[in-house]
Amino acid sequence: MKDKTKVWNIYAPVYNLFMRRNRAAYEKMYERIRAAVRDKKVLELCTGTGLIAKNTAFYASEYIATDFAENMLKEAKKGPLPDNLAFARVDATDIPFSDGEFDAVIISNALHVIPDPEKALSEAGRVLKPGGLLIAPNFIHISESFSAGVTAKLLSAAGIAFEAKWDEDAYADFLSRNGWEVRRREVFEAAIPLMYTECVRNGEKKEV
Repeated sequence: MKDKTKVWNIYAPVYNLFMRRNRAAYEKMYERIRAAVRDKKVLELCTGTGLIAKNTAFYASEYIATDFAENMLKEAKKGPLPDNLAFARVDATDIPFSDGEFDAVIISNALHVIPDPEKALSEAGRVLKPGGLLIAPNFIHISESFSAGVTAKLLSAAGIAFEAKWDEDAYADFLSRNGWEVRRREVFEAAIPLMYTECVRNGEKKEV
């Protein structure tokens, strides 16, 4: 994990420049998340530079955005912030919060670069209340388009390797095999396509 932290700390100052290519997809994602987290206590894992937190936290009752890379958190704390938004340095595979503490957990565009994504999902489930919502948008690989291929190569050159490459069905199956029922899925066009998902634990009903 130490080497991964170094890569993301280096990448932090230019992360938002890269994400501008995905602005339209992210705007759609923000809209979905705002509705999903309204009046909920939210934990975000792997917040990066805080793009999701800054654009959605106002709708939650409380929002804690976390990342394991210190420089990412430094970038996230810049600019105007909602009063209900707090930041913490946290490893997504070892979350220092109590069981059942949150109504919703967000982990966006991170599971494919985490060496142990199953552990991250397990930890997310542990800190969620019964019936809690997991929001787990992730880049997927529908086809090796020119844009997606170039983007992946640029990330690899920067030291950011994909630990997993899922297509739409494979990602949904991965979530299912790890105890999650996908209640909503939607693919947004981006440099690498973005699949938005909302999940509950298998066999549970979503909280109202």
